[in-house]
Parts: sequence; C-alpha cells; structure tokens
Amino acid sequence: MRVVIMAVALLAGLASPAAAGPAEEARRLYAGFIAAQNANDLTGVRSLLLDSPRFLWVTNGLSVWGPDAAVARLTRFHANEVWRIDHDQDRARAVEVTADAAFLHVPLTLTVGPAARPERYHILITALCADTPAGWRIAALFTADENRDEAGR
Repeated sequence: MRVVIMAVALLAGLASPAAAGPAEEARRLYAGFIAAQNANDLTGVRSLLLDSPRFLWVTNGLSVWGPDAAVARLTRFHANEVWRIDHDQDRARAVEVTADAAFLHVPLTLTVGPAARPERYHILITALCADTPAGWRIAALFTADENRDEAGR
C-alpha cells in the first residue's frame, strides 16, 4: 500500500506544471495588462499595477506616481474612439533580476484617435514586474518612442 501511495504522489508531482520563472510571469502579467487595456477595462488595468504610491510610470517626459494617477491619465487616452495596443511578442525580451522580479521590454504599436483617422505610434515599453503578496504586479513602466530608423543598425 505504501508503494502505491508513493507512486501516486510521484506521478502527481510529475504531472504538475513547473512553477513559472520571473520572465514567464512578467510576460503573462503584461499580456493581461494589454488585454485589459484593449477591453477598456481600467479597473482590470488598475488591479495589475502595484498598489502603492511607489508605482511609477514615466511617459512623455512626465513621472506619474501611484496607480490611481496612472489610471486617471489612461482614462483620458481611453476616451478616444479608437484605442488599441498591439505588442510585438517576437521582439519582447524579459530580463530576470531576482527570483521575484523581472524587467520586460516590449515594442508595441499604439493606435489611438478618431475612428476615421487614428494615429499609430511605435513605442518601446519597459515594465518592472514584481511578485508581491497579492501576486505579480507591474511596479513601474517606462515608455519611449521607438527610433525605427536606427532600430535595425
């Protein structure tokens, strides 16, 4: 009987997926962040940000501190008829920092504006993703325009 129990326990352990590492967790988290934005689910977006005044979003030369300030800024952008983020998963790169943190670098195209004539912006995002007691959260976002002229050099 003891052998059967040990065999079942061993098989159960082998059947369980291995815990994802920081790089995989960062990719999963950011994919959820993009999905929430594309669904105009700002409550969902807020839930994926570090729930702390230390959350930082650097965008267009502006430092936005705290998740509520970030969502307030996003609310203005989401008022456009068109708001769509398409991230380039093939060019995305994760850099593990520790067992509970990773940077994720993501090139993306943001389509925003009136439905008749939306603008397309090519942006580079770097997200600091961290494992918290509430689960994996985005602790900081850094954005920059992509220099497509020199990107291939």
